[in-house]
Amino acid sequence: MGKTSGAKQATVVVAALAFGWLAIEIAFKPFLDKFRSSIDQSDPSKDPDDFESDAAAATTKTPSDEGL
Repeated sequence: MGKTSGAKQATVVVAALAFGWLAIEIAFKPFLDKFRSSIDQSDPSKDPDDFESDAAAATTKTPSDEGL
């Protein structure tokens, strides 16, 4: 049995990684599609951690709101 070259080993490793990635994509396709569509529909300017300031701003009245 002869020694394998580094290029051949690298090719086998890259092919194995590509096959593994493809297997995961196929196995979890419904979940990944749902996840990717929710990311596409999200609002990048809204911070989900900012819910308190949004609620406070909605309930706070300014003098201009009361007609003063």
